[in-house]
Amino acid sequence: MIPRYSRPDMVAIWSPETKFRIWYEIEAHACDAMADLGVIPRENAAAVWKAKDVEFDVARIDEIEAVTKHDVIAFLTHLAEIIGNDEARFVHQGMTSSDVLDTTFNVQLVRAADILIEDMKGLLAALKRRALEHKDTVRIGRSHGIHAEPTTMGLTFARFYAEMDRNLNRLKKARMEIATGAISGAVGTFANIEPAVEEHVCAQLGLEPEPISTQVIPRDRHAAFFAALGVVASSIENVAIEIRHMQRTEVLEAEEFFSAGQKGSSAMPHKRNPVLTENLTGLARLVRMAVVPAMENVALWHERDISHSSVERNIGPDATITLDFALARLTQVIDKLVIYPDNMLANMNKFRGLVMSQRVLLALTQAGVSREDAYRLVQRNAMKVWEEGKDFKTELLGDTDVLAALSPEEIEEKFDLGYHTKHVDTIFKRVFGD
Repeated sequence: MIPRYSRPDMVAIWSPETKFRIWYEIEAHACDAMADLGVIPRENAAAVWKAKDVEFDVARIDEIEAVTKHDVIAFLTHLAEIIGNDEARFVHQGMTSSDVLDTTFNVQLVRAADILIEDMKGLLAALKRRALEHKDTVRIGRSHGIHAEPTTMGLTFARFYAEMDRNLNRLKKARMEIATGAISGAVGTFANIEPAVEEHVCAQLGLEPEPISTQVIPRDRHAAFFAALGVVASSIENVAIEIRHMQRTEVLEAEEFFSAGQKGSSAMPHKRNPVLTENLTGLARLVRMAVVPAMENVALWHERDISHSSVERNIGPDATITLDFALARLTQVIDKLVIYPDNMLANMNKFRGLVMSQRVLLALTQAGVSREDAYRLVQRNAMKVWEEGKDFKTELLGDTDVLAALSPEEIEEKFDLGYHTKHVDTIFKRVFGD
């Protein structure tokens, strides 16, 4: 991923240096386990740890791979250069390349998941703070982009909190799904290496042994992992779209923080554009782009092929680095989001009481008017607001058919905003607890 959309901790997980360090740890722990079993001499296993504090020469490994055309062999050759050919002769014994590659990939994904989980916790904290801050800030709810009924800005934040809380659980499950390793040898039968070696290596790396591997770890695990990232990305876009709508000139109920010296347009000095949330919408597309290839990686030929390899070399770093950046950016947006309560009230009153139509409809039916007739009575007055700019309550108070069922006092009462916010506390308890 390009540096513009990258953060250093996540990038470091995918560096060649980190990859080769994990490869080395797998080989060294495997040698320890084989020495414990008496398969290789203890002194050879101990010799492997001579490279414990060595920085592997990435350029040298690349140089060797240019000849061998095999990355794992290139690494093993370089390791032998460091610790000595005789000392290294038992390294990788009974193992196959996928033991190293797949286990390493899963270690990297687990570490990436740990960062994403912490990112999500930060976002949840920001959403909760803003929800509590604006629990009673009334705004108009919309369906189809059209004014519907009153809600609160706090409920909007709470809705996003609940969605992201589900995503936190998805990330935790994705981490658990991917936290397996395999040191099972060619075609996964343990013919040339004992299962105890796999158990030892996995324990040292914080993984569970894959119950059954076919030289590769089953890719349904990875498909589930990247699918979870895709859902999180879609939720990020869900929040971003709402903020982008609120920042429209005609709405302006909220806007991204605009810092001193910031410029919105090279041509129009007045512009304050929702560039961060527009960026988040685009980044969400990039993360979701990994989902279908991850699904297609599930179907491999027989016990293994490498059709998945080129895909994962791309989507592993790109999806996790992008999502890490996006979650951090969204947290910043939520933290600094500027809210305009007065504009929210002005927008809600733009159509002069029209949003109270359902309350009047229900009151008429409760007063004995059939639903069909009640709907007709309310709609004919509502259309005067749409088409002629009339005031909804005034029209109702002047409609003899409506007054035949409801008193003026009963009509007045139907325009009380408190009616629409009376269960906010109940919803907040459901979302945030007591």
